[in-house]
Amino acid sequence: MTIKLSESDLWPGKESPAQVIEELKSIRAEMIADASQSAPRLDQVHANYRDSARNLLHYLALRRRDLRPLQLRLAALGLSSLGRAESHVLATVDAVLEILYRLTGSPRQAIAPEAAPIDFETGERLLADHTEAMFGPAKPARRVRIMVTMPSEAADDYTLVHELLQRGMDGMRINCAHDDAVAWARMIEHLRRAEQELGRSCRVFMDLSGPKLRTGPLEPGPAVIRVRPRRDVFGRVKTPARIWLTAGTAPRPAPSRADACLPVPEMWLARLRPGDKVKFTDTRDSKRTLVVSDVMAGGCWAEASKTVYIDPGIVLRHEREGDDREGVIGAIPPTENAIDLQEGDQLILTRNLEPGRPATRNGAGQVLTPAVIGCTIPEVFDTVQFGESICFDDGKICGMIEKVETERVLIRITRTRLGGEKLRADKGINLPESNLRLPALGAKDLEDLTFVAKHADVVELSFANCSEDVESLQKNLKRLTSRSPAIVLKIETRRGFDNLPDMLLTAMRSPCCGVMIARGDLAVECGFQRLAEVQEEILWICEAAHVPVIWATQVLEMLAKEGMPTMAEITDAAMGDRAECVMLNKGPHVLNAVLVLDDVLRRMQDHQSKKSAMLRELRLARARRAEPGDAADGGA
Repeated sequence: MTIKLSESDLWPGKESPAQVIEELKSIRAEMIADASQSAPRLDQVHANYRDSARNLLHYLALRRRDLRPLQLRLAALGLSSLGRAESHVLATVDAVLEILYRLTGSPRQAIAPEAAPIDFETGERLLADHTEAMFGPAKPARRVRIMVTMPSEAADDYTLVHELLQRGMDGMRINCAHDDAVAWARMIEHLRRAEQELGRSCRVFMDLSGPKLRTGPLEPGPAVIRVRPRRDVFGRVKTPARIWLTAGTAPRPAPSRADACLPVPEMWLARLRPGDKVKFTDTRDSKRTLVVSDVMAGGCWAEASKTVYIDPGIVLRHEREGDDREGVIGAIPPTENAIDLQEGDQLILTRNLEPGRPATRNGAGQVLTPAVIGCTIPEVFDTVQFGESICFDDGKICGMIEKVETERVLIRITRTRLGGEKLRADKGINLPESNLRLPALGAKDLEDLTFVAKHADVVELSFANCSEDVESLQKNLKRLTSRSPAIVLKIETRRGFDNLPDMLLTAMRSPCCGVMIARGDLAVECGFQRLAEVQEEILWICEAAHVPVIWATQVLEMLAKEGMPTMAEITDAAMGDRAECVMLNKGPHVLNAVLVLDDVLRRMQDHQSKKSAMLRELRLARARRAEPGDAADGGA
């Protein structure tokens, strides 16, 4: 029996259901028209993604409107509010229209047909199929895969790779910005051996470096070493500082951890004995004494119970009865230099890579010459403009471009942490507002691609900004190999985010593709406060395209590096369940991080599937309300 509701029952005092039906029909017509207009481009898409590309176009047409008022009206009726339409857009709109026709008793009007619409089940299956094509079969009870970035040690440590695979690694990520082809080959060899021994499979992901814009070198700092003992909370010495003295003519490395290694004359060193005292005046004109604690082949250990500052040329006096000889400290490596920057300071960024230097100041602390540093890609000078923002070192230092000259850019620092920040060589530079036109594949990438095309299951394209970048990778892979490795677009710039739909349609010309949300650079480019919003939009767009997503950057970072996670990063790892893969970075505790992430993802699978909450039996709901007699009966 059909129940016909009056308009006043459906929307009291508001527009009629017929108007909502017309709005949905209009949306549907736009979806069909967009797909039809893009027919030539759809013809270029690989057969694996033909339906997915059409669904993506439908979704983009749907999301061009503000659907919130319509969603509220549909939800009030208990109908789909279109909030989970990503993987089957047309089917969702058609289902809602069908129910509205039935509710109102209106005759269904003829609407433009669409070839092979993706139904609800097919949309989810396509995403699952494309995910398996990229990552291989899922582990039992864990849908989301785990990718681990290889440290350099993986080239020589087979046990590390074996244990990572055993604990749940689904993807080995090799970052081509580090190590070389020889090391990469050994990492892959270790993985293939571990696969055979464990009977498990794991895909090799190789990450091309891309045009990473970084700060240039700095002049070396002073050749001075500060050595200090370890003290308790009362300032008392707990452990003296350990100094390794070795012959300057044939220096030997310290046999264990040393607070400092000092080259001294060989003949002078040979006369030292345990218990001897070595006196000197440090760089601050402070009288200091070292006590020799042990003598070994190639050197000896001395201990300091006070803080000392040491530079080359300091005279050491060996005082023993009947023997008072002097030795001079030899060359000491210069310290790494850094530029101290605070809000309001000026910084000069130069086109060349001549070593930069900190600001020079007068006796009153006033700046005489601003700090100077170069950049690795001088082509950016051709596009940056006055008033644009610039960030350094993952956003730790931010500034505004005050002036652009032929050979340099003048920057006013606008943000650092309280007390200032240090800018060092080889730190990342972001220009989020500049219209940079840097190709994603540089000379190093093209060189690395020869190895990558032969050995990688998946190639990750760093700093993918436009469809031309994707086409360039596809053409070069076709030139280098008859294989068809999957490609992953790393979204780490504002331009890449803005061009994501266009890049996806190009990537779909390949048999298998995916997207990585590189949240570090992306946060700097789009603003930290926008990151949550941006990563959500990427997840939605990729689900509409049935393209798997890798959730990356700083996942369980403190756990991997320090051995203890923060509460916030555990929650962040759980959010990764909305992607198809979660990436861990290297760290001394990465084995434990894989176990923890595996456990978190297994637990979350029962509660969340993409944007949908899964209503598993809730244990709290089984809690029985206490009855009046429970306490007297001794019930628990």
